[in-house]
Amino acid sequence: MKFHHFSLADSLKKAQNWLLKKSTLKPVLFLAGLLATLWFLVRVIPKPSRAGYPCMRAAAPLASGFVLYLMGLFSTTVLFKMSKKYYLKSRHFMASLFLLAAICAGIVTTLTADKPAYANNLAFSQPVNAPMGTAKGIYPGRVVWIHNPDATNENCTNKYGDGWFLNKNNNQDTIDRMVSLAIQLLTGENTDRKSWDALFRYYNENHGYGSLGYTAREKILIKTNATSGWGGNFKTTDLSKVNNQYYAVAETSPQMVLSVLRQLVNVVGVAQADIYVGDPMKHIYKHCYDIWHSEFPDVNYLDHDDYRRLGRVQAAQSSDPLIFYSDKGSVMNVQSDKLYKVFEDVSYIINLPALKGHARAGITLFAKNHFGSHCRNDAFHLHNGLVDPNESGNIRSLNGSYYGLYRVQVDLMGHELLCGKELVYLLDGLWAGSEAIDPPTKWESAPFNSDWTSSVFASQDPVAIESVAFDFLRTEYTAANHPGLDYPQMNGVDDYLHQAADAANWPVGITYDPENDGTPLGSLGVHEHWNNAVNKQYSRNLGMNKGIELIQIPGTVVSEPVIHLKPDLSFTAYPNPFRDMLALSFQLDKPAEINLAVYNIEGKMVKSLKNELLQAGNHQVHWSSASGDLPPGTYFLRLSGKQGSQSFYESKKIQKIK
Repeated sequence: MKFHHFSLADSLKKAQNWLLKKSTLKPVLFLAGLLATLWFLVRVIPKPSRAGYPCMRAAAPLASGFVLYLMGLFSTTVLFKMSKKYYLKSRHFMASLFLLAAICAGIVTTLTADKPAYANNLAFSQPVNAPMGTAKGIYPGRVVWIHNPDATNENCTNKYGDGWFLNKNNNQDTIDRMVSLAIQLLTGENTDRKSWDALFRYYNENHGYGSLGYTAREKILIKTNATSGWGGNFKTTDLSKVNNQYYAVAETSPQMVLSVLRQLVNVVGVAQADIYVGDPMKHIYKHCYDIWHSEFPDVNYLDHDDYRRLGRVQAAQSSDPLIFYSDKGSVMNVQSDKLYKVFEDVSYIINLPALKGHARAGITLFAKNHFGSHCRNDAFHLHNGLVDPNESGNIRSLNGSYYGLYRVQVDLMGHELLCGKELVYLLDGLWAGSEAIDPPTKWESAPFNSDWTSSVFASQDPVAIESVAFDFLRTEYTAANHPGLDYPQMNGVDDYLHQAADAANWPVGITYDPENDGTPLGSLGVHEHWNNAVNKQYSRNLGMNKGIELIQIPGTVVSEPVIHLKPDLSFTAYPNPFRDMLALSFQLDKPAEINLAVYNIEGKMVKSLKNELLQAGNHQVHWSSASGDLPPGTYFLRLSGKQGSQSFYESKKIQKIK
């Protein structure tokens, strides 16, 4: 009996040693964790505000992981000793409880030590301002970013009944203004009508149809992202959301869609019956339908199932497979898919995804939004084409490299019925999220500063806008800012952008030909990384005639004015665009302190035109720019004034040309 007693005790000891061995840090990591912890304590204890410094934020995840590891190691050792102690006293029940606790603690410690930690500084470790590919667009490679905190309610809780998607949490007028400004800056035009005409003409010219604007009866699809719209997340009686963990998943906001519908119907003149809206693999929630249908009742609202009784149009499937994956089955377990017939029927697509990270792909934007364009019930069969197919931290690599692997996003971006029909790329960055099925998160990085992202992005270059969005996502979603949600830091996340930009980056043995017609893809756009997260400058911003150009419009330019000028106190600028002389006129109904100034697209004042007390009446200001004080480009005139206790504010976009 004594022999058996010590044999079991020895077994406990071996189990303890095995778990501790499995959870032992490598010497280098142990030393790094120790030094990071000491450095953090020495710097932060004397001055707690230093915790926000970049160096401290970089050290924090390593230090916290090290401390958790030590705690787990200590707990495992103590629990094993207690188990042995009670076993020697023949108190088997207590011994079993401590043994179970020790094993659990050891497993947790092992998993914590083995969990992949993505490089916090990946956002700054890759080559910057090194463009690849061929830029697309009226202004090649241009991406417009409008940020305005007034667009969203900073006090939104995302609890049931207070979802981010409700009208009370969105300022529709501000969002409309942001979308309007985005398309004008994208095309260089000074009205929405001219801007849309320029977009349609560019598309048709580049598709061999000639310089044609929109033609009546042409159909348009607004492709949304409705990730959470699967069974169990809505009531089948009316498709309203239910109160569960997926209530506030970040996806395309109904307010962004409403802005685009207003543009298409009220500005372009598209008949409502020629517009389709939806994510055909999913459903349209009641709150979205109510917002859209109340203003545009004749639009076709797509649904995966037959909900005609609720005003939805069921999306039909193509009769034959239409997309053929270029890996030929060597990576994924399928070789082709049917697409929804709407992609065959429409002339144009406006891809309108949400700004989000992703546990398998690192990021999910325009390309991955087409994971909902094929006709299977889910997209699991496409996951092997992503960087982390099983969401396990086991990043796909080849011969030690995370680049040059087959990426399914390239096939989706290059297909003639998907990206090939996309008129303009509008990215909904109002409520950005960390993962496909997570709620929105407030961002720590500037200029968001612990608020919602409240942004709209626009481009004609699908690669450029995904590259810019990736730079934003990987700057924000670090282990320091959002522990456990740093998916954009995974190796190889932008491999598909390298390949979409330049065939020289394609994998050996892979020729991207998603129609399987023998015609390989060409460059789909331009890819590069910005110089740094503070200035956010790409090659064209730095004066080079290549790469990406990011037009940044801060909220100060498009903020909701305190009080608009009355209609009879109109503020005009003529001519616009202008070369040498700009005539400005405005009218005051009573004396006011006036400030009239010119701002650049970064929101910085570059010219003060008038700053004085003016009497009631008509006023004109002539600005001569013939001396070359400002280079050609886009600027904003801001007229602000104060009449007693009341203030007013107006801004106008102006274009100086050569």
